[in-house]
Amino acid sequence: MGRKILLITTDQQRYDALGCNGGQIARTPVADKLAATGVRFERGYCQNTVCMPARSTILTGQYVRTHGVIANGIPLPVDAPSIAAVLAGAGYRTALLGKAHFEPIADPKRLWTENQLAAEGSTGPYRGFEHVEFCTHGAFGASHYATFMKDNHPDERGGFAKIFSNKPTGETGAPEISYNPVPRELYHTDWIADRVVAWLDSLSADDDWFCWMSFPDPHHPWDPPGSERYRVNWRDLDLPAGHPGSDAKIREILGNKPAHWLAWYEGRIGNVDAAPGNFVPASMTHDQFREVLALIHIENELIDEACGRVLKRIGERGWDADTDVFYTADHGEFQGDYGLLYKGPYHTDSLMRLPYVWRPAPSAGITPAVVTEPVGQLDLAPTFCAIAGVPVPDWMDGSPLPTSAGSDRVRAITEWDSQLDTGYHFRTIVRDGWMCTAYEPSTPDEGLPMALIYSQYGMTDPVEKIVYDGTEGELYHLGDDPHQFINRWNDPACAKLRGELVADLYDNLPPARQPALAVQALA
Repeated sequence: MGRKILLITTDQQRYDALGCNGGQIARTPVADKLAATGVRFERGYCQNTVCMPARSTILTGQYVRTHGVIANGIPLPVDAPSIAAVLAGAGYRTALLGKAHFEPIADPKRLWTENQLAAEGSTGPYRGFEHVEFCTHGAFGASHYATFMKDNHPDERGGFAKIFSNKPTGETGAPEISYNPVPRELYHTDWIADRVVAWLDSLSADDDWFCWMSFPDPHHPWDPPGSERYRVNWRDLDLPAGHPGSDAKIREILGNKPAHWLAWYEGRIGNVDAAPGNFVPASMTHDQFREVLALIHIENELIDEACGRVLKRIGERGWDADTDVFYTADHGEFQGDYGLLYKGPYHTDSLMRLPYVWRPAPSAGITPAVVTEPVGQLDLAPTFCAIAGVPVPDWMDGSPLPTSAGSDRVRAITEWDSQLDTGYHFRTIVRDGWMCTAYEPSTPDEGLPMALIYSQYGMTDPVEKIVYDGTEGELYHLGDDPHQFINRWNDPACAKLRGELVADLYDNLPPARQPALAVQALA
């Protein structure tokens, strides 16, 4: 009997969501204990700031330019490599329970396997996972959770908020809020924990296994069970440290970044890659931010408690000493930083920096540590190979995670390529305490037409179209400027450093997949 692997992922959860990373609102004792008894990575980064590219990187161990899912709406090819298949080939039992999203969710014709499996009531196999049960956001659409709710609790589905809606909701008129009347035990966070426990209980005591437990929260819409609203009162919250505090200060900070930052804040362009098409960040009040934050903190607490229930069952099965537990997210969320909400084509710690914890199996004898060197999502799959005792395949771009401080890790790289005809392209390197983002020339004639997307929201085209020529960029010192407020890209004192960082960035990027894969859906 060898080591087992539990991968826990959340959706759109920030680094500072956890108490061990400085979070002061949500109580996360389970994740904090994993960190205290394992390896906590202070600089874990996603390779893309939206769902499908980031999740495909976790599955493949590859940069987005390698696996080809460079934006949402691009299905991961059916022949793409998978860490689940590698582990299954080594004798592991494998399961994915919760949100997958390697293929578009916006799929009314059921073109892709993820949605077909749920519609057919099939539980796999799928991409190396022998057993899958999917869940997305809410109780409708093609997912196993939606089917469960429809078949067993049809009257409990109406309290979920509508995703990507800018309709005023909640007590403050913020978007995508619901104090959901669904009983907690039927909410998808607890449902996923139930399904993981059920799958674990189907295994033999001597099975080696890899389980990916993937929570859709705290991604919008923010609609946890209303019974849990007592946990955090939005009226008691301060604005987050990354919120500049006033409209004037927001405009000053965003005005020193490339043009699409301030333009989105003011509503002169959209951010349909990742937010409601008619959402204007400048319209958000401080109380609306507070209400959204309260619900996110509540969802984070529910996730932590669900993790505790699964870990308790692992202990009851006698597996704890031989189980490696990983906790991370696909990407982050603004949550009021810069006066913004959601995510999108914006490279900053708010969106790129992840909660990233590895509690090695106690039997491995690895000493608890804090690692400050940068690591990435693409390092998870190679680490799983090392745990399982199988060679890291040549097609993986990452490498096994370090287990102590003072490793030779020097950089993390994050990329952006737009799915829309906004055509933004930029690459970011985090190295030596700096974050450097190089903008490439825009391709405004490629991707899904913004006009088509806006028509779906009953809107006209955005007022402006911003086109970059490739001379733009962003440069921040992470120690002196932890919220990345001061863009030093054009600072003459940083010219030499900027050049060195950009050169190192491109020297360490693999070639882009050719031909590029086409965008086939919005999300």
